Formats: sequence, C-alpha cells, structure tokens
Amino acid sequence: MSSQKDPLPPPPPQWVIDLNSPPPTKTKAASSIPDPPGFSSSKGKKSIKASKDQVAHTQASAEETDTLKLKKSWELAIAPAKQLPMNGIMMYMSGNGLQIFSIMMVFMLFKNPIQGLINTNQVFSKFETDGTRGKLLQIKAVYVLMQLLALGLGLWKVNGMGLLPTTRSDWLAWETERQPLEHAYYAFR
Repeated sequence: MSSQKDPLPPPPPQWVIDLNSPPPTKTKAASSIPDPPGFSSSKGKKSIKASKDQVAHTQASAEETDTLKLKKSWELAIAPAKQLPMNGIMMYMSGNGLQIFSIMMVFMLFKNPIQGLINTNQVFSKFETDGTRGKLLQIKAVYVLMQLLALGLGLWKVNGMGLLPTTRSDWLAWETERQPLEHAYYAFR
C-alpha cells in the first residue's frame, strides 16, 4: 500500500457555489422595484399567503388532473378512428386477389381491433380515478365503437376478396334438389 494520501476532490464550479449560497440582500433602490408576477419572495407574511395559495392550488389540481385524464382518454378512444382512412387506402391499394401481402394486411386489420377490444379496461386503467370513473364508461363505449368500425373495414375487405359466403352459390352443398311439378315426355321417338 502506498503512503501517499488521496488527492482532494476538485473544487465545485462557480455555478454550484452561486446556487447554494443565499441571494444577496437588496439595496434600498432595488427593494422599491416590485417582484415580477409569479415570483414568491421569502418574506414571512408573503410565505404564509403563498402556502394558502398552494393548498388551494392542490385542491384545484385534483380537478385539473381529472380533466386532463379525461382529455387524454378521449384522445385514446378516438385514435382507432384516425387509423381508419389509412387502413382503408391500404386495403384498397392491396387489391382483391389472394396474395400474401393482402392476406397479411387483412390479418393485421382483424388482429389489432380484436386485441384492442380485449384490452379495453387495461388501456383505460391509468385514467381511472374516483372522479373519472363514471365518465370513462362513455369514453370506453366510444373506444369499442371505433374498434368495431375497424373490424367492419376488415369485413368489407374480406367480402371484396370473395372470402365471405354471401352469395347463393356459396351454399350449394346445403341446398336440396328441386322437385319438378310435372314431367314432359316426347311424343315421337
């Protein structure tokens, strides 16, 4: 082991010293200038008033927080509708043939709304408080409606590809043979 002592750490920069030191006292000329709006000085009377304002501000901030949470939850509920035009254009451009690209696009068009419907409560759990619980039900309903619109777009695409059994010829296996009402026979053979 060495007998040398560890060197002292370097002195802090000037800005750290300025930050940790108390502000200089105001001169008589500077004390006549009022503080700017929003600045709270450290005088005793004003600090008591400031603490009362802070209590009122914290009570209002709970309501403000609920309002902000509701706004964010509305943005989240409308988000699937914002994707509908893009998805519609992509489905139109991919064509109605059965290629791997169009099949993957249709798969994603079904997968995302189904996952969204399954995870509806998890999506909105971060916005749920006692003040927003009643209002979130309407927002969740709008979210589910938007996901169902996305599923409807997928059904439109699958129908356009001819994969939905919507015509009579798709059900021929279950149709019975028609029984004629009368038979015609040739008179001359």
